[in-house]
Amino acid sequence: MAGTALAALGIVFGDIGTSPLYAMRAIFLSGGGVPISETNVLGVVSLIFWALVLVISIKYVAVVMRADNDGEGGILALLVLVGPKTRAGRRNLIVLMALFGTALLLGDGMITPAISVLSAVEGFQVAVPALDRAVVPVAIAILIGLFFIQSRGTGSVGKVFGPLMLVWFFVIGGLGFAEVVREPSILRAVSPVYAIEFFAHNSGRGFLALGSVFLVVTGGEALYADMGHFGRGPIALSWVAVAFPALLLNYAGQGAALIADPAVIENPFYLVGPEWALIPLAVLATAATVIASQALITGAFSLTAQAIQLGYSPRLRIEHTSDSVAGQVYVPTVNWLLLAACVGLVIGFGSSERLAAAYGVAVTTTMLITTVLLFLVARRRWDWPLWQAGAVAAGFLVFDFAFLGANLLKVVDGGWFPLAVAAMIFTAMTTWSTGKSHVNANLDTIGIPLDEFLRGFVDHPATRVTGTAVYLHRQALTVPPPLLTNLRMSHVLAENVVIVRIVTDERARVPAFGRSRLKALGHGFYSVELRYGFFEQPDVPRELATLKSPGLNLAPESVNYILGVERVIPSEKPGMARWREELFAMMHRNAAPAALYFRIPAESVIEVGREVEI
Repeated sequence: MAGTALAALGIVFGDIGTSPLYAMRAIFLSGGGVPISETNVLGVVSLIFWALVLVISIKYVAVVMRADNDGEGGILALLVLVGPKTRAGRRNLIVLMALFGTALLLGDGMITPAISVLSAVEGFQVAVPALDRAVVPVAIAILIGLFFIQSRGTGSVGKVFGPLMLVWFFVIGGLGFAEVVREPSILRAVSPVYAIEFFAHNSGRGFLALGSVFLVVTGGEALYADMGHFGRGPIALSWVAVAFPALLLNYAGQGAALIADPAVIENPFYLVGPEWALIPLAVLATAATVIASQALITGAFSLTAQAIQLGYSPRLRIEHTSDSVAGQVYVPTVNWLLLAACVGLVIGFGSSERLAAAYGVAVTTTMLITTVLLFLVARRRWDWPLWQAGAVAAGFLVFDFAFLGANLLKVVDGGWFPLAVAAMIFTAMTTWSTGKSHVNANLDTIGIPLDEFLRGFVDHPATRVTGTAVYLHRQALTVPPPLLTNLRMSHVLAENVVIVRIVTDERARVPAFGRSRLKALGHGFYSVELRYGFFEQPDVPRELATLKSPGLNLAPESVNYILGVERVIPSEKPGMARWREELFAMMHRNAAPAALYFRIPAESVIEVGREVEI
């Protein structure tokens, strides 16, 4: 487990592990700031301590990460765990909440690479003020390099990043420890009394500062979303043994330095260390912030793969980057969109201080939605009594709502950006899901019952030709439309016709022995059901090759795939608004081909087109 925990340290804790670069400065300077005094510093450090304990240690590591779906985490995994046995109206509300939470996480998460890299590069500016103009170009160059290495895979990246993050945590912990030794009175901040007094002494400004305190826990959702890459055990071990103590020491050290010299607030992370260490520390911080971005990027890949399988996103090309770990995926389209967004944010905001004002608004809402879904999972999956599930959820909701309220004050200063991005992602996801249901309903109206079709072969047998034809069809009891089109146009059928239905299971992964089911229907027809977990990408030719039946040859070189290709035509029919129909049609046109997604060789594919009005 130690090796996996080290790799997890490099991927999962990069985001939360680099918050010391900008969090303390944002708390005291953003939105008019909080006066620097011993009482206020003790209050802020106390708030940071209890935020890390309550949100990360208790909520996520101890409770939320128990809600895994075959090892997978993330808000969509929670959605599946809630289960389908819910009244239609309530189920729709739960789905919308989960989709909105996913969109918010992706929207706010775009800021992580930008703010992390900017804050690290600004360290060079502290050491050499003349480098001021170079901060933005250097940050952009680093981001471009980061996104270009994503295709190498999480495992390969983690092997490099893990040891670097271990060094990072030891360094920041050591720097903080040195300051704590010089000013041990900072340890009084462990008492929650100082956090309470902070609000009593600062009234409105104290609540506003809570929005910046939230910056210290922004990696919580990414930590949960990345659980499938490493597992709960290694992540918990990395947190308890390395990340948590190092973060506490560093934040306490920054607080101690502020008590001794309020001028340190100019850049408390860098000014805590000795002057000779500024450049080496900036280099290490830059490496650490590149790693910090990795937690969001891999989480975005995981969420996208889940959304595709669950029917909330168009098919995208997904590359599996590990032969041994199924959860490690790379999604090129998402990668390049994130890069474009991060570069735009760096150029638009220009500094980590300004970017901090936009950070946290959406993730706080996601954390609140996670708590609501967790309550439902505790009741339905874990069989917790109502009082127990309600008490835990209520406790989490107290600080969820507190952080949300404080962060809503940031909307005008930049928090609108992640909300706007989240709104676009949410609109796209709901439009795709609704549009697909309309297309499927349209196709169902032209279907012929399969048993009726087969009975017709007794009196009107078709001309058969040698070979095996495979049709992908979501309905088990009707004839695939491409088969009817092919028969009407050519008047012949293959000697063996296999109708394959692909089902997405509520589990993250389906064991190989329970994945496929073959049934002979007579007259050379067969039905096959292939069941995949919501985190698996289907490989139809490989699964079919494992099936055996007398007289049926499903070897890849002997099979032709006849796939239906729908051309979606927006219309005035009742359904979605016209603009949503146009949006769905555009997404449908640009979705990855079914053959590519199902890993079917292009030379084995015959496409049959059909227009579908929605």
